[in-house]
Amino acid sequence: MIQTTSFKPTLGLFDATMIVAGSMIGSGIFIVSADITRNVGSAGWLIMVWLITGFMTLTAALSYGELSAMFPKAGGQYVYLKESYNPLVGFLYGWSFFSVIQTGTIAAVGVAFCKFAGYFFPWLELTDANVLLMIGSFKIYLAQIVSILLIVFLTYINTLGIKGGKLIQTTFTMTKLLSLFGLIIFGFIMAKSDVWDANWQHAWSMQKMTSSADTSLNFDATIITPLLGAAAIGAIAASMVGSIFSSDAWNNVTFIAGEIKNPKKNIGFSLFLGTLIVTIIYVSANLMYLSVLPLHDIAFAKADRVAVAASNVIFGDVGTYVIALMIMISTFGCNNGLILAGARVYYTMAQDGLFFKKAGALNKNAVPEWALWAQCIVASLLCLSGKYGDLLDMVSFIVVIFYVLTIAGIFILRKKMPGAERPYKAFGYPVLPALYMLMGVAFCVMLIIYKPSFTWPGLIITLIGIPLYYLAVRNSKKEA
Repeated sequence: MIQTTSFKPTLGLFDATMIVAGSMIGSGIFIVSADITRNVGSAGWLIMVWLITGFMTLTAALSYGELSAMFPKAGGQYVYLKESYNPLVGFLYGWSFFSVIQTGTIAAVGVAFCKFAGYFFPWLELTDANVLLMIGSFKIYLAQIVSILLIVFLTYINTLGIKGGKLIQTTFTMTKLLSLFGLIIFGFIMAKSDVWDANWQHAWSMQKMTSSADTSLNFDATIITPLLGAAAIGAIAASMVGSIFSSDAWNNVTFIAGEIKNPKKNIGFSLFLGTLIVTIIYVSANLMYLSVLPLHDIAFAKADRVAVAASNVIFGDVGTYVIALMIMISTFGCNNGLILAGARVYYTMAQDGLFFKKAGALNKNAVPEWALWAQCIVASLLCLSGKYGDLLDMVSFIVVIFYVLTIAGIFILRKKMPGAERPYKAFGYPVLPALYMLMGVAFCVMLIIYKPSFTWPGLIITLIGIPLYYLAVRNSKKEA
């Protein structure tokens, strides 16, 4: 096989922005507001959770601009951590990224695609009637197989070169952005003043919402427990797991720096534009939900599908299919961006002798084909396991820790490399980066205290990387 030794810079600012926005918007915005509302129980705090998450995401993205300008090469966050601290810290991120963070997200988004395709093709629904294989309590559904085929297809397209992945990403991201804006606009047109006023009547009274299995109960019939002090902090932490997951993957564009034109300028700018667009959409979508659905209907939407409930109010019975199609488009484009970007991290790790050697080679189309297929295999196994959702909850803690460490790297590198070229400097330095770090640490501490099950599994997965790192270093020395 003919191989090439370097990436080809073919992506402009618009393409990079589409990768940021497209990788962020999956199925989360259509679903997670239900769980957030159950946790905080008020319109004001629902919007506040999304605003806090949006502020953190924008701040982090603006801070990453400095790092991307300093190290405009493939690998992104892995490279920043390695340069700021040492190769071990970079490897621990790369290991977590490969074992769960990126591959688990690819699996979850792939299955979400099939879940909503089930509205059009009932044989894709996750019901006992669609079980292909059952071993004890372990079940494999047809939807899982189709989600694997989707991942394999997108992986194959991306092995053919960056242009195919770029075309899919741009087309599907533009489609879902326009669709989301359209849904929001129609929602506000159909807004019900009585619903809006009722939702905002006790906007800042944080409450835990619970209900019986009868989702037809009115809001007045919902059991409400006021949350104060520690319980309120725990509710915000639990809520932000969903909003942070929905807003994650914005940093994927940094992984493909080697394929972006003028990366020192365009990566930082695309991070800002992409995260700003998505933050506006997410907050607007939640305001739209509040304008057409009573708070109880948001909290207890069937299967948490808030957007489906809202769309039924806006468009009638056809609304279910409108949202199902939107989510299929959204998740298809999202997975393409995740698959395209993720393999570049393993490529760079292999170049450093910290991953399988074959992952460090580019094929004739100037893409890391072996790394793409390795990622595909792990994501497919996670699809079959059915545990990708649990794993992603468990690594939310680790994801934020690595973000905090990366942004702390800006302070470290300012002292470590004071004379280094910095075409772009972190906006609001040192206040905004420090504020993000404080908020990120506070989020992690809240999870440790109030949701320990969301913390220790992710730590264990990450710490398994320590012996693997030293094994990789030993093997690398032997080969040298």
